[in-house]
Parts: sequence; C-alpha cells; structure tokens
Amino acid sequence: MASTLKPEDAKQVEEAVTWALSNGEPLEIVGRASKRALGRPFQAETVLDLSDLSGVIDYEPAELVLTAFPSTPMAEVEKLLAENNQMLAFEPMDLTALLGGTTTVGSLAGALMINSGGPRRIKAGSARDHLLGFEAVSGRAEQFKSGARVVKNVTGYDLPKVICGSYGTLAAVTKIDVKVLPMPEKVYTVLVLGLDAGAAVRAMSAAMNSAHEVSAAAYVPADLSGKSGVSYIKGAGASVTALRIEGFGPSVERRCADLRSELSAFGAVEELHTMNSQSFWREVRDVHYLVTPMPDPVWRISVPPSAGASVGEALSGMDGAAWFSDWAGGLIWLQLPASDDAGAGAVRAAVSAAGGHATLVRAGHEVRAAVPVFHPQPDAIAALSMRLKESFDPKHILNPGRMYAGV
Repeated sequence: MASTLKPEDAKQVEEAVTWALSNGEPLEIVGRASKRALGRPFQAETVLDLSDLSGVIDYEPAELVLTAFPSTPMAEVEKLLAENNQMLAFEPMDLTALLGGTTTVGSLAGALMINSGGPRRIKAGSARDHLLGFEAVSGRAEQFKSGARVVKNVTGYDLPKVICGSYGTLAAVTKIDVKVLPMPEKVYTVLVLGLDAGAAVRAMSAAMNSAHEVSAAAYVPADLSGKSGVSYIKGAGASVTALRIEGFGPSVERRCADLRSELSAFGAVEELHTMNSQSFWREVRDVHYLVTPMPDPVWRISVPPSAGASVGEALSGMDGAAWFSDWAGGLIWLQLPASDDAGAGAVRAAVSAAGGHATLVRAGHEVRAAVPVFHPQPDAIAALSMRLKESFDPKHILNPGRMYAGV
C-alpha cells in the first residue's frame, strides 16, 4: 500500500526528497492529481503530495506578475486575474472532462508541467513563454531557483524553459512567478462555413498572414460541430473554420469586418461576439468535441500547419476516427475507437511522414503501459534527455518513467 508524504513548505519538500534519495525510494509527485492519467503509468510506493503548498503569495497587477505556490488551483488564479481584467495569455487547458474527471481541480504547476497552451499559442506562445521564474527541489535533494519576478530576461541558464513540459521528472516545484497580461475588451470570431479541410487550411493561412492580428484559428468538421454548446455553431449543420480577433472594441469591430470581407471568397461568412466567442474557444481549448462517456484513445498531434489538412484527412480514413484542428492546422486532436495499441502504428507513421509528432493523451492504463505515450525520440535527442534527467535527478527518484521508460 502506497504511503504519502505531505510537506507544508519547501524545507519539508527537501527533507522528503532527502529521505527518498537515501532509501532509493521513487516518488510520485502530485499537486491536485488532476493529470495523473497523462503520461506513462508507473507504480511508486510513496506519493509526494504537494497540495498543501497552495495559495497566491504576491500579485502586482501594475507589474503584470503573479507569484504563487505550485498547487494553487487554476480556478483561483483565473478568478483573481479576472477581477483585475487580466489573464494567463497562454490559455491553460482544462482537461478534466476529457480525462474522465468531474471537478475542475487543476493547479498552476500542473499547467506548467505539461507546458499547457491553448488556441492563443500561435500568437502568445505556451506556458514556458510566460514562466518568469521558479523555486524547486531537485532529485539531488537540493533547493534551487531560476529566473526572477521581471519580464526582462536575465543571464544564466533558462531553466524555466526546461522545467515546463517535464511532467515532474526533473524537480518538485515549490514556488512560481508567472507573467500575466491584460484581458481583451472584446473578442469576436469570424466563421467560414462548409469548407473541407484543405480549403479551411488555406482560409486560416490567409487570415494568419493578413494584417488583422488573428489570435486563434481552428477547424471543426461537420460531424463534430453539432456537439458545440454555442447554438449558432450547433445548428449550422456544416464544418466551421473559426478565426478569433480580440482587443479594444473599435479595433476589433473594424478588423473583423475587414477579415469577413477578405474571406468571403471562401464561402458563407458569419461572426460570433464576445460571450459566444469565449464559449467556443473554451470548447476548442478543452477538447470538448472529443469528450465521450467511453475513454476511447485521444491523440494530440503536432504537424506543420500546411500539412494539417492532409494529415487530418489521412487519419480520418481510419475506422471510427473523429478529429478537429487548432493552431491554424498545426495541432490535430484525434479520437479513435478503443484497441490494444490505440492505433499507434498508423498514427505515428502518418505524422512522422509530415515531420510532426504525436502524443497519446487519453487511453486505458494497459494501453499507456504498452504503447509509447510520447513520440519516440531520435537517438541523439534521447541521449540528451537522459543527460538532462541525470543532471537534475541522477538516482531517478522523481516521477521515473512518467515520460519515457527509464527517464
């Protein structure tokens, strides 16, 4: 039966890792445990529960900086920011429903550990582009910090870039400094209806290359658009190519009108205003269209945007496949019927041919244990990943095997 260590401060985190290191005892690091179903499953006799390290430490709206403990609920952070008309510009995903949960309990550190990035990534980047600094305990049982509470870069190794997306395999984070940005006054979405995947990519490319500062671009095929909670999209009965424009009111209205005019050659054009726009982009962000009662496998596929249509259409030929794309075609979310290998061979063959990579986001425990969850790395990159792991955690104490076997 697994035991639990529940530190109350950074010093106790250090003591817990020291104990694990001296006893050769691997630790499963959890904050609020909302993302336990991500990555490779592994068994650890001891859980390092960081849920008591929670709360906002400091928030300076005028300086656009927020400092918090790692397990601070994302809902708490977003509520505080919204009260000051600010936001986390990387749009952290809420994967609770996709992963079969019922309550939104994700933490700030959890968003950073998976390098979360929503639809605005094509304009604002992902979590690693907004993490200013952090404090943590390494697998050597050493407290360290990197970065600072300033937006300007400082000299030294850019460890915030390294720690984001590490799934807790390098260090146990104890404190976070993150950049925040003003919330847009208005959010409009231009919709082009009825396009096939190829035409949608061309329309999104035209919008992204325009002067209208499009902040998000997504394509939802007709077989999924009916699942939207936005009545206009739900009732459209056609595919939806969506382009988001946000900012100050008069500017948004003018840019939206101009973009509608420029895209009218592609097909019927409509628009959503702020409330419906926000609802739609939350659906895209949280992969709402692939939430199903049965946990069929879901893949997160990254390819060059120009290849998005061809890869999506190739994968849609698989029996029972459903998909939609974000990031102007560069991100594909794919759902397949349950199988012993989640369709890994066919998925990775199609994605590799396009120069992309695929991550198995949702699947049963047995499938995630048998199939590489993360895209297999070339030998040189795998060797670099191992050296990085051993620099932070030479005895492989922290979340061993969460990303790759032996790492």
